[in-house]
Amino acid sequence: MTKPNNMKQYTSKTAMRRDTFSGIVLSLVLLFSSAGLSLAQDSSKVKPRKNVVRFNLTNPMIFGEKSLLVGYERVIGKHMSASINGGQASFRKPTLSVFNFTDSSRIVLDKDYTDKGFTIALDYRFYLKKENKYNSPHGVYIGPYYSITHFERENNWNMSSPHFSGNLKTNLNMNIQMVGIEMGYQFILWKRVALDFILIGPGVTFYNIKTQISTQLDGDENGELLDALKNAIVEKVPGFSNFADNLEFEKSGSTNTMSMGFRYVIHLGFNF
Repeated sequence: MTKPNNMKQYTSKTAMRRDTFSGIVLSLVLLFSSAGLSLAQDSSKVKPRKNVVRFNLTNPMIFGEKSLLVGYERVIGKHMSASINGGQASFRKPTLSVFNFTDSSRIVLDKDYTDKGFTIALDYRFYLKKENKYNSPHGVYIGPYYSITHFERENNWNMSSPHFSGNLKTNLNMNIQMVGIEMGYQFILWKRVALDFILIGPGVTFYNIKTQISTQLDGDENGELLDALKNAIVEKVPGFSNFADNLEFEKSGSTNTMSMGFRYVIHLGFNF
C-alpha cells in the first residue's frame, strides 16, 4: 500500500512560501521607509485625519485569491486607535487532485465542491509617543489583537480501487481563533496613502476541526484519506505544522488543540 506524501514535503513548501513572503515584507519596509522620510508631511502642518480604510494584501497571498479582507481604523486619541477587519476566507483550490491509495488505484477530485468561510480581526493600537514624530495613525505601534477564521470545505471525490469504486464525500469544518500582541509601523505617504506593516505578532492559536467522511472505504484506506486531508491543511494553514505530527483525525468527529502562532499582515489603505 502506497503511503501519502511525507509531511516534511508539505512543511517545506509552506516554509518556502513564508520565506518568500518575509523577503517581500523586508524589501517593502526598506523601500517605504526611505519614501516615508522624504514624502511624509510634518504633522503640525497637516490637518489630522482620523480614519483609514484598507485592504489586506497578505491573505490572498497565503490562502488564495478568494480570501479578501477589508478593514477600518479609527483614531480615538492622539496616540491610540482601534480597528476592525473582516471578509471572505477561503482555502486555495485543493491540492489532492490525484492521490494514490495503492499502486493501481486513484482518487480524483470532482469539479463539484463548495468552499466558504470568513475572517474577523480586531486590534487596539498604542502609537508610541516617544518613538513617533507624527500623530496616529502614523508611526510605530503596539497593542493586543484577536482574530477568528472559519473555513468550510465539502469535496466530492471519485475513486476506483480493487476494493471500492464510486463516489465519496468529505466535509471539513475548521475554526481558528488567535489572541496575542502585535507590533508594526504604518506609513502615511503623499498625505493620503496608508501602508501598514504588522511585523511582529506572537500569539496563542486555538483550533477546532470537524471532519466527516461519507464512504464505504475500509479502515486502512480511511486512515490514508484522513492523513491526506491533514497534509493539505498543513500546507495551507500557517502554524498548523507545529503540532500536526501528533494530531489524529477521525472519520467523523471533532478535534480541539492549541499552539503558538504568529501574525504578520500588510495593509494598503486610504487615510481621510
